[in-house]
Amino acid sequence: MNYRNIIDRFLLFFQEEKELRLSLKRIMGFYPHNIGHYKISLTHKSTGQRNDKGKPLNNERLEFLGDAVLDAVVGYIVYQHFPGKREGFLTNTRSKLVSRESLGRLAEEMGLTELIQSNQQQRSHNSYMAGNAFEALIGAIYLDQGYTAVMRFVEKRILAQVVNIDKVAYKEVNFKSKLIEWTQKNRVRMEFQMLKQAKDEKGSPIFGFCVMIEGVEGGKGQGYSKKEAQQVASKETLQRLRREPQFIDAIFTAKSERTKMEEEPAMAAPSLEEEKTPFIIPQKTAVKQSEEPDEQTLPETTETTESMTSPDDDFDLSDITHNPQEKTREEIIAEAEAAAFDEKQL
Repeated sequence: MNYRNIIDRFLLFFQEEKELRLSLKRIMGFYPHNIGHYKISLTHKSTGQRNDKGKPLNNERLEFLGDAVLDAVVGYIVYQHFPGKREGFLTNTRSKLVSRESLGRLAEEMGLTELIQSNQQQRSHNSYMAGNAFEALIGAIYLDQGYTAVMRFVEKRILAQVVNIDKVAYKEVNFKSKLIEWTQKNRVRMEFQMLKQAKDEKGSPIFGFCVMIEGVEGGKGQGYSKKEAQQVASKETLQRLRREPQFIDAIFTAKSERTKMEEEPAMAAPSLEEEKTPFIIPQKTAVKQSEEPDEQTLPETTETTESMTSPDDDFDLSDITHNPQEKTREEIIAEAEAAAFDEKQL
């Protein structure tokens, strides 16, 4: 390799690093000190990169660190922003702010996704890549400039310019309605099983519920009202449905067993040979073939014939349909919403 090629590669490396520094400055509001941390935070495992010792070089470790630091920072900010609010409200607000979906939208809005190094084919199928990179970036800032820098970045660049914390906090998501809609679509049985009903040290009522789907235990929730507890349990159940394929398998296995038992006959069908009841009513007066029936037997015979041909109400099948009409999606959603806000459940 001649000196010209070495110089060209050095200039290219310098130019790329300069562009990365400028891009990070626009996102974070300050220049990085150790650019190496930020390069790793933007490297997805799909690239297959390895360090000098042959170990994988990607952002998974920084993602782990950033997740912990972000929870602490956002928890403190939410605590300060909503004085007097209960623990359940604060936890729910923090969860909304640091969810993978929220962080992914943040990464898109701030232009972070354009800096991620990854296998392009895998990127199109990985909806969490952007959110994971955002957490890794938080980890890089923490290693590079400390906890105070992370706090300043989240307060000044995220919550002050991109996210309205009040709108996020008070945005109501009806998880119970979503869960009911899913169970109705899939024709599975669900119930909310109360686990406890007590009072805290201040005398406030506390309720605990567990979601049972086809007898399989789902999410659990606790709250200061039945509605709140069922919402928390529904949310946890929905999360498990998205993340745990074995949970879904258990539900439909249980459903299959139930429907199989329901379809099996409760007892053996009676044999036709055992039927001894005569279906022809004997005449009071025997009629010989050689004799003509007299007039007194004709009315009785006519009446008997009519009674045999008249329908029996016990066997009227006019009100039974084999394939009832399927409910529309709009009907299912409407029923789910109505069930979710049933006053008896509150």
